[in-house]
Amino acid sequence: MREANEGADGAAPRVGMVGAGQLARMTQQAAISLGIELHVLAGAPDDSAARVTPHVSIGRPDSLDDLLAFAACCDAVTFDHELVDVAALRALAAAGHTVYPSADTVEVAQDKGRQRELFARLGLPVPPFVRVHAIDEVRAFGAAHGWPVVLKAERGGYDGRGVWLAQDAAGAGEVVDQAVRRGLSLLAEQFVPITRELAQLVARRPGGESVAYPLVETVQREGICHEVLAPAAIALERAEEARRLALAIAEAIGLVGIMAVELFETRDGVLINEIACRPHNSGHFSIEACATSQFENHLRAVLDWPLGSIALVAPAAAMVNLIGVPGMPRNPVANLPAALAVEGVRIHVYGKESRPGRKVGHVTALGERTADARDRAARAVALLEGSG
Repeated sequence: MREANEGADGAAPRVGMVGAGQLARMTQQAAISLGIELHVLAGAPDDSAARVTPHVSIGRPDSLDDLLAFAACCDAVTFDHELVDVAALRALAAAGHTVYPSADTVEVAQDKGRQRELFARLGLPVPPFVRVHAIDEVRAFGAAHGWPVVLKAERGGYDGRGVWLAQDAAGAGEVVDQAVRRGLSLLAEQFVPITRELAQLVARRPGGESVAYPLVETVQREGICHEVLAPAAIALERAEEARRLALAIAEAIGLVGIMAVELFETRDGVLINEIACRPHNSGHFSIEACATSQFENHLRAVLDWPLGSIALVAPAAAMVNLIGVPGMPRNPVANLPAALAVEGVRIHVYGKESRPGRKVGHVTALGERTADARDRAARAVALLEGSG
């Protein structure tokens, strides 16, 4: 088999991305600049990335046959989500295909309980936690660590889904009953008052070369990221702690590609929330705000190419998500001219129909001050929504 960074007969290297959402769509933008031929495995021909690349295969991420057929067309295979079968990834690697991140890495990224146990073994800071299967176990945890208790689905949750705040044992019982009916495994965590939520992105090559992006603050509402502010307004020693933690995790799990480490800043320090081993919403600001975007460095990493500079190109940046709200046009492009009139904003639309709670685009603004960049990005989003 060819090395991952070689194309057939000197042709452009072909990277296959399993999943064809907006993350793959933005990866296609980076691939064009680098002369990389991006292939996507899409669930449907109208998926976000399938609309913007000619190299589309239709298939399921949990089908070994579909993955094998897809990998046969690619020099390296990567992902824009974690909804893949680890056994299938091991089979791909055993068949000689280059797969990054590896099955072992994806196995950790898919399972919050596995993450917690690994980080605790490594001595990294995490909230007190325990895997729970019955209400009596939650009651015991609440008695030991206080109420409320955070309950999380160990697998599959995102954008606020799969996370519950149980104020007391009665509320916890409702969550546990629901989880049992749905076949979900749960993690119980101590509720920790936080100052702000943070995210640290790291890119890493197979040989270990790593870069850590500027630490950002993520502004969450009802479990959904609405804004990302770069750099985070945090003490230098805590920013360095976040960087150190992320690099330690990347090394421990053998990361290849990009990883986002979601963190909590508390009065006493920084705690790890969870990781995602793929391009991440918290890194979208990097397209305009950094010398090398998360999407480009992800491609460089999986091809084992030198990683690019992650330096900010402006003192401050703000990214505001465009999220469907009632009354918003089904296609936000309808309001694009008005939003483009806001000075200095960069608008990304994902080719997705708007519906409440769905991320359909984002806006980034750079500036001398975070408040100014944030204001301009938010005004453009309001105009796209039709409420500006």
